[in-house]
Amino acid sequence: MLTLHIPDELLKEAGLTEQEALVELACRLFDAGRLSLWSAARLAGLDRAGMEDALLDRHIPIYRPTTADLAEDMRTLDEMGV
Repeated sequence: MLTLHIPDELLKEAGLTEQEALVELACRLFDAGRLSLWSAARLAGLDRAGMEDALLDRHIPIYRPTTADLAEDMRTLDEMGV
């Protein structure tokens, strides 16, 4: 396990506690597509609902449908006759 050291004065300058810094890092890595939702939650020490709340607080979308997702949804709707 890697230990990341952030000097106390930098946390203080940022106005963050250690836990808040972990949540912020996890949210940014999720937003960049570097971590899945579950992995980001583990990094932040949160459960799924807590991670979703943290993302929503930062206006980071939890689900980002691709054009392939939308095309599949359209095919399904078409097959259903909707």
